[in-house]
Amino acid sequence: MHTLTDRFNRRIEYVRLSVTDRCDLRCSYCMPRGFKDFSEPEEWLTFAEIERVIAAFARLGVRRVRLTGGEPLVRRNLPELARQLASLPGIEDLSLSTNATRLSKHATTLRAAGVSRINVSLDTLRPERFKTITGGKLDKVIEGLLAAKAAGFGPIKINMVVMRGVNDDEVEDMVQFCIDHDFTLRFIETMPMGETGREASSQYLDLQTVKARLSQRFELIPGVMPGGGPARYVQVAGTDLRIGFITPISQHFCETCNRVRLSAEGTLYLCLGQEDKLELRPLLRGGIDDAGLEQALRDAVDLKPEKHEFRERPGKVVRFMSMTGG
Repeated sequence: MHTLTDRFNRRIEYVRLSVTDRCDLRCSYCMPRGFKDFSEPEEWLTFAEIERVIAAFARLGVRRVRLTGGEPLVRRNLPELARQLASLPGIEDLSLSTNATRLSKHATTLRAAGVSRINVSLDTLRPERFKTITGGKLDKVIEGLLAAKAAGFGPIKINMVVMRGVNDDEVEDMVQFCIDHDFTLRFIETMPMGETGREASSQYLDLQTVKARLSQRFELIPGVMPGGGPARYVQVAGTDLRIGFITPISQHFCETCNRVRLSAEGTLYLCLGQEDKLELRPLLRGGIDDAGLEQALRDAVDLKPEKHEFRERPGKVVRFMSMTGG
């Protein structure tokens, strides 16, 4: 079997695939409220082009694909793309990251199409605070989560970006919410991605302090999670709840990074916190054959940097998170 390995002997097995840079929310740390500079649909990769790239990755050993955005459910006919990707030889795990505002409508269809796991961004359980942070309505997200649970997704992971002075008073409430609904919980540190991310840096909170605080109320024991990625997990004793801590600032995980990101416009980003990239759309529309495409992917992975520099150079990355793919 072919493998895709970078200069630092990290095996690349995971592609985060952005299908759109559009979103129906405006989370304060991701996208400016008035932002409208979205690429036009003709600049997005078509489903056929996406399938061709992911098939090439699969031939090189990639086994996991996550559909992201923006908000992936604003892309028309997404379940059809999911069905195409899930049927590709070699792809063993197809998952989805979503804000869940549209999930109640699509949960059953997505599950039938081959999406097995979902991650849902949810930073607060308070409706007014949710509106302040995202501009949206919390009840739509809760409705989507319950629909996903009914459709048989598992696990369902809640991703909470913990922000000092914004929602850090809710971490215990979110733990209890996830215990009650049998969800997995992941806390995430804010990252200086684009202007909005840097503005949110004043709200940065070291998750080690959050973990210490939780340990005063809950008994935390070592935990593991299949496909856990960069999260370091603990389990709440006496429950099935696993809590992951994703700490790109306080404890980066670059030495085990096994992923690349493909944007909606066909840009392959080799690191979330660096600008190393390969433009695939011109190659695809210029007639590159499969062998050439596979070689281009190998050459791109050779550009993957050793680590990000969020702490050392927080102003380095100017693109928004929504442009990169979450």
